[in-house]
Amino acid sequence: MSNHSMSNNSTSNRMPCIVNGMGPPTNTPVGLALAAAARSVSRAFDEAMAAAGGSQSTWVILIALKTRRVANQRELAEAVGIRQATLTHHLNAMEAAGLVERQRDAANRRIQHVTLTAAGEAAFARLRGVAMAFDQRLRLGLGEDQLASFRDVLDALVANANMEME
Repeated sequence: MSNHSMSNNSTSNRMPCIVNGMGPPTNTPVGLALAAAARSVSRAFDEAMAAAGGSQSTWVILIALKTRRVANQRELAEAVGIRQATLTHHLNAMEAAGLVERQRDAANRRIQHVTLTAAGEAAFARLRGVAMAFDQRLRLGLGEDQLASFRDVLDALVANANMEME
């Protein structure tokens, strides 16, 4: 390999400069582009869920109850990735809508067990169809290789974001 080709390889592996001197960025920073895309996709998903009588929050809780073994409300909050107080707010609304039931643990009254009702099962089935249709919409025009590469890039971005700064 010539020195010229080594030089090109090292140059092509560097990140593009996003700041030109003291002026504005010449390219949108990756984090901002990712955040904007996430907001747009999340908003569209919420709209699709709302049209079917649900929400992204409701869907995430329903899918966790349906697909994971969670022993209590604390474990459900961890599985969903939200704080217990936030989960309580969502569960209050879901319980009022008849989607879930909460029962206190007989041995420890501070622990609440959450289960789906028949209406919760029906909501899960309805919203599952919405989620699957939305996923197909997102995949339009994308091949499996592109989606696999995209997942790899997302994994790398998460790893980079969580990396300790020296």
